Amino acid sequence: MRTVEGKRQPCGSYLLEYSVICRLKNLKNAFEAKYGESPLFYTCAPGRVNLIGEHIDYCGYSVLPMAIEQNILAAVSVNNSGMIQLANINPQYKDYKVSCSEDIAINKDDPKWYYYFLCGVKGIQEKFGIPRLAGMSCVVDGSIPPSSGLSSSSALVCCAGLLTMEANQKSLSKVALAEICAKCERYIGTEGGGMDQSISFLAEKGTAKLIEFHPLRATDVKLPEGAVFVISNCCKEMNKAASSHYNIRVVECRIATKMLAHHRGLDPSKVSKLSQVQTELNASLEEMLAMVEEVFHPEPYTREEICKLLSITSEKFSTEVLSANTQQETHFKLYQRSKHVYGEAARVMSFKSVCDSEPVDAIRLLGDLMNQSHVSCRDLYECSCPELDQLVDICLKSGAVGSRLTGAGWGGCAVSMVPSKKMESFLKAVRDAYYTPDPRRAAMEKQSLFVSKPAGGAALFLED
Repeated sequence: MRTVEGKRQPCGSYLLEYSVICRLKNLKNAFEAKYGESPLFYTCAPGRVNLIGEHIDYCGYSVLPMAIEQNILAAVSVNNSGMIQLANINPQYKDYKVSCSEDIAINKDDPKWYYYFLCGVKGIQEKFGIPRLAGMSCVVDGSIPPSSGLSSSSALVCCAGLLTMEANQKSLSKVALAEICAKCERYIGTEGGGMDQSISFLAEKGTAKLIEFHPLRATDVKLPEGAVFVISNCCKEMNKAASSHYNIRVVECRIATKMLAHHRGLDPSKVSKLSQVQTELNASLEEMLAMVEEVFHPEPYTREEICKLLSITSEKFSTEVLSANTQQETHFKLYQRSKHVYGEAARVMSFKSVCDSEPVDAIRLLGDLMNQSHVSCRDLYECSCPELDQLVDICLKSGAVGSRLTGAGWGGCAVSMVPSKKMESFLKAVRDAYYTPDPRRAAMEKQSLFVSKPAGGAALFLED
């Protein structure tokens, strides 16, 4: 095995989980059946669960995720075919191929699995200015539930970026790869902030990470003993790129940034993230929350009101503030979105502080912060859904000290902090209350309810 900054070593020298070894064998067999040759190498990129810090990475604030054991694997051969050929273990995901001499086109209006893969390919091509990519044959296998808030799409982008780098004999640091993959996933239309790609590359087994931006860096966060983190899927899928919910929130935060800057005499055109306003004013998060109360009214702002307050034309608002799939929006909740962001940023730092100081009641304190986060996501950011709210409520009643939605929301997963001694009774109670009564959920339960430990980051494996 070789991590992206290490030396080449064969697969057998890296201690792999038995389940991963089995999947690699199945992947090799599928590859040989598909292409009539053995793969040259394999890449792996994990999904993630965000413990706290939702919807604030694209505002410039730190987040606190950990990688999970579920991941994306890819088997790859390099050839002179002049084609990139893609196949997936899962038959519901169709094959795709594209010429290495063509400009890689990504359809934002039809976010198929292979377009996420091609985001990673295109990112590496543009980084190095490669006029003609090496021919590749690839087979992909994923164990991350799709559209669940566990970053399956970003893991696929990262996996593709890593294998494209290797196939074209290039080299980059993990940090550089994370930054490139965060940028190139925007080709699919999602204006993410970089958390998902960063933890996929920078994760280390056994520890969560505080991910900070500008510059990108990751700090170990030791989670308290005596508790486990349980992931539960509400079984409602949500694809960020297939709707405008996510990008609307990004835009609302961008507008709030410019409005706060204008109110305090800063140049609105020079700032685009809420964290930048705080930095420019040298203010605390508490002071920013007080400013939100002072500046914004709770009622939604209209386009006309925003344009008048910022002294800009409607045309400039459309071209410089809105994104492609938010042009139709007419009302924007600036008070609620900015209050969530500054409050959530403070909760992230409090979470890390508790983990670092290890007080006797650490588990209770962290649980309280997770519960506050869910309420803020539900009421201020409005990124929850009835299924998630029901699931979180069941998790708390079943013994979790803290439970919250994780990921973009509007569906997907909750993460719950559960005392270790209550883990088995918790799993049974959630299973009985949420999954068993519904036949569709019951059929998905095995891959929808599980304990997660912090996993390692993206890696490359070579055949023995």
